Amino acid sequence: MSPTEKSIDDFVLAYQSAYEELGSPLRTEYSKEWPSKCCIGQPFDLDGQMMIEWQPVLQSDPLSFSNVEESLNLTIDDQFKCLFSRYWSDNLNANSSRGSLQILQVWSEDDGKRLQSNLIAHVLMKRRLKQRETLFFALTDEEDFTLSILNETGEVVLEQVGCEPKEVISPSLSEFLSGLRPIVLR
Repeated sequence: MSPTEKSIDDFVLAYQSAYEELGSPLRTEYSKEWPSKCCIGQPFDLDGQMMIEWQPVLQSDPLSFSNVEESLNLTIDDQFKCLFSRYWSDNLNANSSRGSLQILQVWSEDDGKRLQSNLIAHVLMKRRLKQRETLFFALTDEEDFTLSILNETGEVVLEQVGCEPKEVISPSLSEFLSGLRPIVLR
């Protein structure tokens, strides 16, 4: 098991445990247009909103990024590929020493294709702006700022949309993930 796989597994386990400790199931807004292997049971009404319980599920046939790499003539950082090919999951909320964030995840195969399309557009934008290529993986609580992996080095960076990375946050994704604490939303 790679350090990235271990750090992802450890965070997902901590995330599930945080909800279990509070006796609160993982749930998300239900959409019949977005089925997922993550869904548990039947949708239910919660205060006028259709919800579904869910859990992260290891991908038995991991999402491949070979099509993206071929389209961009680029080798994508292995940490990034691991993050999105390890679990089918809803996004994961966390606290870091710098504030709250949401780690993006893929809910289903279709969601994986959507992520790949967005990633291609992002890299092409970075090239057009003559900026270093980054691979976004999390949203921050600061508007227009994302956490990304700098593809050439594997470092986790903070960047504002359309700008060069502002700051190196961590030398690797595994080190970054190991410093996070899950946020339980009710």
